[in-house]
Amino acid sequence: PSVTVQLPVFNERDVVGRLVDAVAALDWPRERLQIQLLDDSTDDTASCAAAAVARARASGIEVEVLHRHDRVGFKAGALSAGLRSARGEFIAIFDADFSPAPDFLRRTILPFADPDIGMVQARWGHLNAGESVLTRAQSLMLDAHFRVEHLSRNRSGAWFNFNGTAGIWRRTAIELAGGWQGDTLTEDLDLSYRAQVAGCRFVYLDDVVVPAEVPSTLAAFRSQQARWAKGSLETAKKLTGLVARSSAPTFVRVEALQHLWANLA
Repeated sequence: PSVTVQLPVFNERDVVGRLVDAVAALDWPRERLQIQLLDDSTDDTASCAAAAVARARASGIEVEVLHRHDRVGFKAGALSAGLRSARGEFIAIFDADFSPAPDFLRRTILPFADPDIGMVQARWGHLNAGESVLTRAQSLMLDAHFRVEHLSRNRSGAWFNFNGTAGIWRRTAIELAGGWQGDTLTEDLDLSYRAQVAGCRFVYLDDVVVPAEVPSTLAAFRSQQARWAKGSLETAKKLTGLVARSSAPTFVRVEALQHLWANLA
């Protein structure tokens, strides 16, 4: 099938070239692959990415660079804007600090043989886990989230969320759920629950690992955690009624609400 890979970036001059190179190396027919660099940057990220974009185009890949100046909806707005010109039946998404292996698409596309599957999430790896006590602690926290929470939710039939990156969506699932919406800080969590309420099923692949860098400073870590906590509660307030009224089994709805409100403390 045709695949569009969306790369939403904002002021990522140091890693954007590595990201484009990694995605351009994906093992997929060139005529069935489209890359979208969704660049909302206010620095020189675009010029830093230019060489990698040129290399990808020289290899026969369609690369579209979309630069917004208004940043309406932030990441959700960028993803939504990209969808208007995306030609893929499936939409893979990678944040700037991720580096997918060449076989990522071939391994994650398989579950979509089931037409009810709307999203497939891979596990995050950690490029800089051994850098400090802080990065080791974050790696343990993320491993618990993926290898315990995601794995158990998926195997038990409960709902779980797309993590904003290192995953692939069926485009019709995004559209069925109402598309990307920028009214919360966690647009990935928001879309995930709307899609599952609409009847889509998700798959988590623990054996597909996409390495990334975790925040290396305490300030960056605190900012990330504050954003995730605030965004999850915004999503909880937005979707509690929708989830509670859904036709999902009681245990699924109860677990979903517990997950959404977990950051209340």
